[in-house]
Amino acid sequence: MTLLLLMPVPNAAQAAPSGYRVGVGIGDITGEAAEVGMLGYADPTQTTAGLASRQWARAFVVADGGGHHVAFVSAEIDFVTQAVQMEVLKRLRARYGATYSDQNVVLTATHTHATPGGYSEYLMWNLTTLGFEAPVFEAIVSGIVRAVDAAHAGLAPGAVKIAEGTLTGANVNRSLAPFNANPAADRAKFPGAVDTRMTVLRFERAARPVGMLSFFATHGTSMTKNNHLISGDNKGYAAHVVEDAAGVDWGHRGSFVAAFAQTGAGDMSPNLRNGGAQGPTDDEFENTRIIGKLQADRARQLFDGATEELTGPIDARGRYVDFSNVQVAGEYTPDGRAHRTCPGALGQNFTAGAEDGPGPPIVEEGDLSTNPLLLVAGIVLNPTPAEVRVCQAPKDVFLGSGSQNPPWTPQIMPLQILRLGQLAIATGPGEFTIVAGERVREAVAAQLGGVTTHQILAGYANAYAGYVATPEEYDLQHYEGAATHFGRYTAPAYAQELAKLAGALRDGQPTPSAVQPPALPQNRFSIRPGVLLDTPPLGKSFGSVVTQPSASYARGATVRVDFVTGHPNNNLRLEGTFLEVQRQSGSAWTTVSTDAEWQTIYRWKREYLGVSTAQISWTVPADAVPGTYRIVHHGDAKGITGTIKSFTGVSRTFVITP
Repeated sequence: MTLLLLMPVPNAAQAAPSGYRVGVGIGDITGEAAEVGMLGYADPTQTTAGLASRQWARAFVVADGGGHHVAFVSAEIDFVTQAVQMEVLKRLRARYGATYSDQNVVLTATHTHATPGGYSEYLMWNLTTLGFEAPVFEAIVSGIVRAVDAAHAGLAPGAVKIAEGTLTGANVNRSLAPFNANPAADRAKFPGAVDTRMTVLRFERAARPVGMLSFFATHGTSMTKNNHLISGDNKGYAAHVVEDAAGVDWGHRGSFVAAFAQTGAGDMSPNLRNGGAQGPTDDEFENTRIIGKLQADRARQLFDGATEELTGPIDARGRYVDFSNVQVAGEYTPDGRAHRTCPGALGQNFTAGAEDGPGPPIVEEGDLSTNPLLLVAGIVLNPTPAEVRVCQAPKDVFLGSGSQNPPWTPQIMPLQILRLGQLAIATGPGEFTIVAGERVREAVAAQLGGVTTHQILAGYANAYAGYVATPEEYDLQHYEGAATHFGRYTAPAYAQELAKLAGALRDGQPTPSAVQPPALPQNRFSIRPGVLLDTPPLGKSFGSVVTQPSASYARGATVRVDFVTGHPNNNLRLEGTFLEVQRQSGSAWTTVSTDAEWQTIYRWKREYLGVSTAQISWTVPADAVPGTYRIVHHGDAKGITGTIKSFTGVSRTFVITP
């Protein structure tokens, strides 16, 4: 445990006051833990079957004396959908009026590929979940709102400090050929073809740290597509490491909040072997811990050394832009000529997948020849007008996702710029490659010269429309280019439109939106059957122990207990737990771990029909207090009448030896 997180920085009391009020908050957003399609790898066979960790939304709110607020949320999901953004804003507006809006609230995703999907109103993003999952959607929205509520309620005089550094060994470029197609001047900014930059914000109240927000580019793909456990992946583990070191346990959640957000991670993989396909080991859990701990350790170093305080105005600008037809000025294009974007479309090479999430062996990345099978399939499933195919060249269109009515993927995209003193955070609703992201940062910086000295691009923000590759990368049509929705000039369009917002922020001009994203409630349907009935096996009851623990365990060993259970989707137990590890203290029992901890795993297994088991394991920490312990399972069962009843099961006791 590092004590520096809990102590004032040297001379903090003498630091000039920023005039800011600071608040942090956290909310449980864990979705359905069984039999729901996971989002990220687009594999319909990857469905949830338990928890490696809970999902969290972490919120940071900063306000100045003039009543200006900004709220930044980092959520442990694959990406934010427009439906989520719109509903969160609706609920915040009902609570706070005009204090929070689409101008000053940023919702971002850590991009973990190990969480439930089905929370979009766009058909493409719900295909692998067989439709819309209302419980997942509600868990995400309500948890984000709880996090912002907590941050707002905790607003108190404080400061935000910034530190910048580098982290090596936590990412690799998984798409080298497209990266190398960029001009030498662009490539020279990224030695080794990786973005090693990390930016850390330190949030303090009364000179005491209460929050950390780290930005670093690496994909949430340490857990593979063979995984079926909900997990925050490497960034979730990094947050756990930092919060745990700050003394946060399940009873003190929110006393210190640490979030690990993304920047432009489109071509950055945490899998360090074979060009981003594997590693650093053959164990996905160990890979998650390794890459997570690297981020946590470096972020804590920067956090502990942060001395530059953000001071000055708090401001924000936002606008919705129809990316199906943006006229892009030659100032932002490689040939210096004006071009336009196209209605959204996915290329045939999109089906190849990326190195760390390969698709079926139908086409290979970079193959520019037409695949007859995909051409016909695309025409049948998702016909694309000829003019869109011409506009998207050299992409060989598979699915014209923006040409349908309603479109299969969003086209009206949210863009924002937040200002906290000398820091500007630009946001984009996609996965920017490192060169594409850098061009956006430079375009924003060119407008804010003399106003801000620090620039961040936060990707995966407020909505999602695939990848953003540079025009040069796009031409090769690897996975990232094939998944760049709006054609060859998508990245220049983002640079141009965010530069316009930056100029408006600089000049104090409003940024009204000429368009608004549509609500698509007709797409909130599912063909996945829900929970029908839970039944215990003959001679057993819910909560009965099927597998008891051994009599004793040493530190580092794994305890396992199996219970007769009900379907976990009966009750997501938000802000609660499916399990407790308890230590005996006299005649009482003290909870030492829950399913929120990374030392525990909750696996759910359907045995047959309505019979299922909860398989709970706990890896005894190296610092576990010797004594008598037990495992407790909390579950819920659905009866034949549809009534859901809660139950609790308790294992026999066991001893942890010194």
